Amino acid sequence: MSLLLSAPRVSAALLLLAAYGAGCAWLWWRHRQALSAEAGRLAAEGAQAGALLVLHASQTGQAQALAEETAQRLRAAGRAVRLMPLGKVEAGTLAQARQALIIASTTGEGDAPDSALPFVSGCMQAQEPPSLAGLQTAVLALGDRRYQAFCAFGLSLAQWLRSRGAQPLFEMLQVDCGDARVIDQWWRQLAEVLQDPLHEAPAAKATASTTRWVLQERRCLNPGSQGAPLHLLRFVAEAAPGQALPLWQAGDLVQVFPPDDVQRPRSYSIASLPADGALELLVRERRDEQGALGAASAWLCQRLEVGQALDMRLQAHEGFRQSGNEERALILIGNGTGLAGLRAHLKRRAEQWRAGRTAAPVWLLHGERQARHDTHFDEELQTWHREGLLAHVDRVYSRDLPGRHVQQQLQDEWQRLREWLARGAAIYVCGSLQGMGQAVDRLLREQLGEAGLQALIASGRYRRDVY
Repeated sequence: MSLLLSAPRVSAALLLLAAYGAGCAWLWWRHRQALSAEAGRLAAEGAQAGALLVLHASQTGQAQALAEETAQRLRAAGRAVRLMPLGKVEAGTLAQARQALIIASTTGEGDAPDSALPFVSGCMQAQEPPSLAGLQTAVLALGDRRYQAFCAFGLSLAQWLRSRGAQPLFEMLQVDCGDARVIDQWWRQLAEVLQDPLHEAPAAKATASTTRWVLQERRCLNPGSQGAPLHLLRFVAEAAPGQALPLWQAGDLVQVFPPDDVQRPRSYSIASLPADGALELLVRERRDEQGALGAASAWLCQRLEVGQALDMRLQAHEGFRQSGNEERALILIGNGTGLAGLRAHLKRRAEQWRAGRTAAPVWLLHGERQARHDTHFDEELQTWHREGLLAHVDRVYSRDLPGRHVQQQLQDEWQRLREWLARGAAIYVCGSLQGMGQAVDRLLREQLGEAGLQALIASGRYRRDVY
């Protein structure tokens, strides 16, 4: 077979690439125009009303939920508040404000959340950064001490604010895995400096309510695998008579409170939908260097008996939902337990598909260890493939073909990816940050360019749940 392409095919490919590049540029320009207009409006309104800014930089939704609760408590105390994502804030908004409370997560090894990247490039890295001499700030940094760069983005943000002349209301607070004691300290210190009884205000439902969930079933999905045991857990809610069952959406998380360490909840991607009648999780046993199971892993995978209950709290993950992408084709990329979050999106799309509400297909790329032991949910996936919902299913097994991972498969299928993106597809990535998540992000940046990737982020077409 000749390897030479015909002139018409070359021309068609070049036209597709040109159209894709033009589309990325137009999306980026439109986003910057919209941001500028919104920032001007918000800055004017904020200055006129003297509103206190409450800003959030959130990757999994926790920072957003705490910001919403902060805004609720302030409003209950009679304060005028403007609640905004940090990524939608421009220099003029901050420069004209008098006070700003910022709740910022760190993702990976010291990175800013995806939603905050426009602020990082537009303000923090600007050639002529703004003067914030008239601004008072307080920063609550969320992180995880298991990572070396604990709360690094919150720290860099606090340092940048000081370098621009902003005055801290009090020293930055650092929260390790949702530590409730530090969050309580946030309320107390805000109440003291603002002279409002914020610590006595009613808490927001999004961050305060937990539910008792009963373990209905636990099943090991990979007996004999070279990898650590992976369990499917099925929970049902303990609800009082007449009480509505908790609801969630595809892409959401649940926080688990291990009885041995209730101050440090662990977040897990939900693998099911409320219509399934249960909340399902994929949990892999995690052991430290001495071979001991982690607190959450031990409870979920071994110590919690079927029929016993555990406190859990639903966590809305706005940045990983399908909102805005319901009619788009989806490219779902993940590895290991990341299949949980991707499976929920597949279930949601299957509901839409069968109800005739969308005809947009899905492409799944997932990495595991061995095809013999780690082909999870294969019957379910094959059914969706036969129905046409799953246009492509690429499963990669690193132990069967050493060195072969999801990112290599994506590289080989790059032409298809460009074609899907040119038609408006959205990318969802779920799984480990180290290795897969970073490699996929690096590949996208190399192939699309920084402006192209930023355009996808700005339009909500690149979303991640990586850990």
